[in-house]
Order: sequence, then structure tokens, then C-alpha cells
Amino acid sequence: MKKNYIFAGLIEILFVGTYFYFLLPALNPTNMGFWAFIFVSLVVAGFLFTTATALDNIVIIKKNAKKELNHFVWGYVPFIIACLVIVGVMVVDIACSPLFHADSYSKRIVVDQSTEFLDDIAPVDFNTLPLLDRDSSEKLGDRVMGQMSELVSQFYVSNQYTQINYNNDIIRVTPLEYADIIKWITNRGTGVTGYITVNSVTGEASLKKLDQGMKYMPSAYLNEDLYRTLRFKYPTTNFGDAKFEIDNDGKPWWIVPTYSYTGVNLKTRVTGAIILDPVTGDATKYAIEDVPSWVDNAYNADLIIEQVDDWGNYNQGFWNSIFAQKNVVNTTEGYNYLAMNDDVYLYTGITSVLTDESNLGFILSNMRTGETKFYSVPGAEEYSAMSSAMGQVQQMKYQSTFPLLINLNNKPTYLVSLKDAAGLVKMYGFVDVADYQKVTVTDASKGIDAAAMAYLNGYAEEVQDDVLTKKTITIETIKDATKSGDTYYYITDKEGHKYVASIKLSDELPFKSANDTLTIGYFDSDAKIIEISKVY
Repeated sequence: MKKNYIFAGLIEILFVGTYFYFLLPALNPTNMGFWAFIFVSLVVAGFLFTTATALDNIVIIKKNAKKELNHFVWGYVPFIIACLVIVGVMVVDIACSPLFHADSYSKRIVVDQSTEFLDDIAPVDFNTLPLLDRDSSEKLGDRVMGQMSELVSQFYVSNQYTQINYNNDIIRVTPLEYADIIKWITNRGTGVTGYITVNSVTGEASLKKLDQGMKYMPSAYLNEDLYRTLRFKYPTTNFGDAKFEIDNDGKPWWIVPTYSYTGVNLKTRVTGAIILDPVTGDATKYAIEDVPSWVDNAYNADLIIEQVDDWGNYNQGFWNSIFAQKNVVNTTEGYNYLAMNDDVYLYTGITSVLTDESNLGFILSNMRTGETKFYSVPGAEEYSAMSSAMGQVQQMKYQSTFPLLINLNNKPTYLVSLKDAAGLVKMYGFVDVADYQKVTVTDASKGIDAAAMAYLNGYAEEVQDDVLTKKTITIETIKDATKSGDTYYYITDKEGHKYVASIKLSDELPFKSANDTLTIGYFDSDAKIIEISKVY
């Protein structure tokens, strides 16, 4: 009977609306979520109309009506179309896969291979080096939140901890979130009233309270849910993961990359970003070249690594990537961030698929623009360097952070932090990229400058003059002492400055006396006793 089909149609409309409202598929045929939406809707429609036909036949039988049963089941049509949808998506994706388009996959990202490490990477400035990793930042942020008793019961700290360059300070920033739906109901009038920043250099963590609360959040519900707000504003746009950032005035924003695909969810390309105000819900969509300079995360780290892997895998064709594997390279497992030129860069190593203990070089990729450069710096793979540092103090069972890559003494150098079981940084380790046997670990309580000096002084013959302060002093007093089996000379000059030098630096030191001159090289520091790195 017709009313069965009308009722089935109404249920289908209700289901489709509910599905869209809660699962928020992009109404874009290149998005897999769109075809999942179509497929599920067709299957439900098939079930509903099949059921309507069956009920119609039951009524005919009960009335013993002298008319033929309704043998044509309308549900067959939606089921058939649903099957065709699956087959169609599979065919399109196979046709658009690397099997047939390896060259275009290898060119997903433009990798500049013409630059040199020393030309682009300035000598390290430890005052701007982000020593804190994500785990340590989270612990500091949670500790700050724990001190705010009036907030703990209503909100929790998001695990975002986005790395940004904020007015030349390297920080991680993360918002508070509603603790649950009840807390959303009771607080939605004021919204989320703050966010947490952790300085990646100094470790200073603080809670920033807002005059106007943030209402459009991932933990909000109904029309205040962040992704629902975005989907209703941009129903056909493909979204990446939203990142929380603050601008140069400390105002919070959500940064949401926009994507285009080849086929269905293949060969993802960043086309731009949507910047949404979490206080008002207002949003602006930018092309990638127009994204404001204060934004640091228009690109996603996993997407960049995927694109670089395609560049390394398919540069000589699909079958070469599987069989011969000539010149096939991949990114190493893990990555870290560097801050340069008011931007944040992703760093990861590049290694041959045939080995897992050495790197051919590394890439730096700008997280705002996607500009990517490869530096040919053969050396130790990151995890080999981490193991080398941990091996120096293996009795302590410290765990190493993923390395930071720095320019120290005009050489690529890995810097790691060694942490105890509680996640506290106990030591710093410096490892030569070219030779991971050259490693020095130093107690973190002495500071990062002292750790760097200990490393460089351990390989004093390799220290380059342009990283040292060179000075000729006149000796006032000189005394020797033995420490850990080695001889050291303690010197005071005519200006009252104090120095210490190892016998390994020069065989002439035992013959020096008061009023003699000595030309030395050392690293600038605030130490009361200057450690001499070279004797000329």
C-alpha cells in the first residue's frame, strides 16, 4: 500500500538528516566519507522499501484479495546502486593509484635539493632552542591545571600542545576543553575561559585566562561542536585536523587545513586553511599562499611525511619501488620540530629502504607553506644516535628524546635529552651526526651551555676557530691539579679572569709561568671559570 512507501520515505529522510548532522560527511565526491554516506543511505533505503513491499504483501494475503502479490521489491534498486558505488570507488582508486601514476605521486611535494646545510642552518643559539619535548610539556601543563581548583572540576587540558613560534618565543599551546556534556551545559554561557602555554626553551608554563570564553570547541555539543560549525559553513570542503594556535596578540584560533584529493581520498594536497574564531564562530577561508604569517601549522606532519615518502618511493616508477628499489628512500621513523625565521619546520631523516642504521640526509619542511628542502648529510640514523647517548649511561636506564638537529661547531649535531622514569630531564647528550661514536652526555643541572662545551672540549682538535672567542692573555698565576687521572692547569690573567685548560690542549702548558703570554680560544659563557677549548 502506498502509505507504507510514504512512511518508509519519511524514515529514510530522517535517517539521512541524522546521519549528516552527527557524522558530518563532506558533500564532495572525492571524499570517502561522502560515498560512505551514500552507501549507508542506499542500504537503509533498500531495507525500508523491501520491508514496505513485504508488509504490502502481508495485507494482501490477510484480506485474501484476488490480486497478484507485489513481487517487484523496490529495495532491490538501492541495493544494486549501493553495490555499484563500492565497485565504482574501487575502480576509480585503482585507476588513480601509484600503479598507473607513479610519476605524479613522486611529485606530490617539491623537494629542493640544491641547498647546503651550513648555508641555511645558522649556528645554534641555545637561548632559543626548544629543549622540552611534547611529553615534558604535557606534564608541565597538567601541573599548572592542577593548581586551578575552580577549573579542574569543569575542564580538562586538551592533548593538542601545538608547537608554534609566538613573538620569537618557541612555545606549545593547548586549550582547555569541557570535561563532559554536563559541564558543557553548565558552562556554555561563558564558554572555555582559558588556554595553557609552555615555553619550550625555559619550561615556564602558565594558564592564560580569556575575557571572552571559547564556545566553538571539539568538546562542545550540537551546533557549537567545532567540526559541525565548520561543516555547516563549508559543506563541500575536505578538512584536515584542526590545530589550536594563538596569534601575536595572544588571541586563540582554530587552524583547519583544507584538502583536495585525486580519485577518492588519494594523493592528498593542501589547498589552504580555514581560520575560525572559537569565541564567535566566525571563519575565513584562505588559499595556501595567502595564509597569514603568524600561522605555523597549515600543514600536518603526517601528511608531509607521506608526501616525502612518495617522493622517495616512486621517483623511478612503481615497480622499481617494489623490486629493484634503485634510489628508493624513505623517511626515518619519528620526527621533531625546529624553529627558524619566525616559522616552525618539521625535521626527519632520509634513509635507504635497504638499511635502517644510517641516514643519507634529512629534510626540513615549513609547516605553514609546505616548502621542503633536502640536505645531503650522511650520518647516523636518529635512533642509532639515541641508543649511543643512552649507552653512555646505560646503568641509569634513562630514555632519550627524539633528537634535535643543530649546527654546532659548523657541523650537523644531534642533541637529545635523557629522561628518568618520571619524565624528568637528567642529562643532555650531543652526538656527531657523521660519527655517532662521538658522543658526550652531561648532567642537565649544569645547563645546556656547559653540556655543549663538554662535548666540544672532548673533541678539541676538531673545534673550528670561527665558533670560538680568540684572545691573548698575560698570565698572573698558573697552577696544575689532577682530576679523574688527567692534568688540568688553572690560570689567572692580569685582568683577574680565571681559566682552566687540559694538558691535552698543548704540551707547552707545563712550561708556562707568570708574565708569559698565552693565546687561547673559548666559548662565550657566564661561567666564573672559563674553560679553554684551544691553545694556539
